[in-house]
Amino acid sequence: MESKEIKKTGGGFLNWFDPRNRQPGTWAFILNRITGLGLTLYLFLHLMILGLLALGPNAFDAFIKLASSPIILIGELLVVAAGIIHGFNGIRIGLTTFGVGVTKQKQMFYVFFAIAVVLSLYFAIVMFKHVV
Repeated sequence: MESKEIKKTGGGFLNWFDPRNRQPGTWAFILNRITGLGLTLYLFLHLMILGLLALGPNAFDAFIKLASSPIILIGELLVVAAGIIHGFNGIRIGLTTFGVGVTKQKQMFYVFFAIAVVLSLYFAIVMFKHVV
């Protein structure tokens, strides 16, 4: 019976954030987890904000005024970009699950990520054009 030793590298948890020598599949996994967590956080914030409707029109009007601040608008842009990236990565995962493009996962990741970036930039242009 052969025993395998597990090598521990220095840093432990911090190694997860080391971008060096990452494969596209690892980047896809990391992006999927981060965008999923971000969208989940947004869902809770969104539900809390909708709760302001119960406090009356003045509370909601105050929120609308806050929502037009640049920091909130950048946050909205990040939510949309996360949704697009998460959605396209989900399509890629779904396709490979059904045997479509299994040998082309790296190329699909690059293509879907490029499309997501272009769509996010388009959204940013349209959104900030109406703000200015």
